[in-house]
Amino acid sequence: MSGHSKWSTIKHKKAALDSKRGKAWSKHARAITMAAKLGGGNPNDSPRLRLAIDKAKADNMPKDTIEKAIKKGTGELAGETYEDVLYEGYGPGGVAVMAKAMTDNRTRTGAEIKKVFERSNGNLGPQNCVSFQFQQKGVILIAGDKCSEDRIMEVALEAGADDVSSSGLVHEVTTAPDAFESVRAAIQSASIEIQSADLRMVSNVNISLEIETARKAMRLIDALEDHDDVDAVYSNIDLSDEVVAQLAKD
Repeated sequence: MSGHSKWSTIKHKKAALDSKRGKAWSKHARAITMAAKLGGGNPNDSPRLRLAIDKAKADNMPKDTIEKAIKKGTGELAGETYEDVLYEGYGPGGVAVMAKAMTDNRTRTGAEIKKVFERSNGNLGPQNCVSFQFQQKGVILIAGDKCSEDRIMEVALEAGADDVSSSGLVHEVTTAPDAFESVRAAIQSASIEIQSADLRMVSNVNISLEIETARKAMRLIDALEDHDDVDAVYSNIDLSDEVVAQLAKD
């Protein structure tokens, strides 16, 4: 199981949601606008738009704000022009890190992301320096205290999931991209509460970190995730439950 996913679960529980809501809504709006621009304004015809809307709703983004973002993407309202950019590099302990961003100024964002890496004892690398280690997967996270592993395995694997892995903190369901929607729907239909569900890049080989290196690596990831233009951060970090628990106390 990805240590990054486990840490995301802890952060979700610890987060002061109200203080972060404005930034989250801004990121959701850009994601919706970009998805509508690329695939049209009907979520039934665009999996990317449907996913972006679902994530926005999970953060309680108002319906009219979502509709406005869609109209900006389809050209019904004026708005900025964004492009997808993937930044790749290495963090403390040699971990591979990728930051997926949406920006209206590639030069500005690239310079800022480079500084984030450098301030966190990492290095921004050239294109494809780490992405070859990752492949796209559907990842569904369920808090460990919400359902038993046996029940999740029964529902998810029957619906076509590739794997279910569990720790005391979180259950992680992985799927092929084309099975993601059906597996998520099956879990929801079984009345199992989902903490997060997303299409993300998953590493083929993970790196285990001791606590001090883990602190440094997660500071880099947290700083990248906090950047206004960054939509998602992926890594090959593998953290034990003990390390995650210690991070949660910091």
